[in-house]
Amino acid sequence: MKVLLTHDAIQARIHEMGREIARDYAGRDPHLVGVLKGACTFMTDLAQAVDLPLTLDYIAVSSYGAATKSSGEVKLVKDLDQGLEGRDLLVVEDIVDTGLTLNYLLNVLKARGPRTLKVAALLSKPSRRLVEVRVDYIGFSIEDHFVVGYGLDYNEKYRNLKDIVIYGAD
Repeated sequence: MKVLLTHDAIQARIHEMGREIARDYAGRDPHLVGVLKGACTFMTDLAQAVDLPLTLDYIAVSSYGAATKSSGEVKLVKDLDQGLEGRDLLVVEDIVDTGLTLNYLLNVLKARGPRTLKVAALLSKPSRRLVEVRVDYIGFSIEDHFVVGYGLDYNEKYRNLKDIVIYGAD
């Protein structure tokens, strides 16, 4: 496997994103919703980088299974524990690939009446988009590689790697 993004580079960018989010949400209490399981590591670090009072919740959707490409079929696996009505919602996603999963999720969340709805993604693969989705905060735009590490997995493995690596690269 070949390192694409080092842990130090990831941390530096997350701290920048945290400052941007704190500036944009000044005077408000954002509610961060992490998309399990991949965004868990990113969400923890991002929440610590945002110098504001905030709340956290998690939602789980699935579109990959054991494959390396999205199936295009999205299902809700775990719903939120808290309501969203009137809240400033920031969805925290590990990677935006085809846009199908995020589009589905945003439609589900919009219907619950948040005051605002934005998205923070650690990684974006714009060349793979099938559905245009707005991502307000992007850590890194990457080429079309299958990546693992820092929360991202292949068949539930490699989430614990500190770096983000290209899976299957020599």
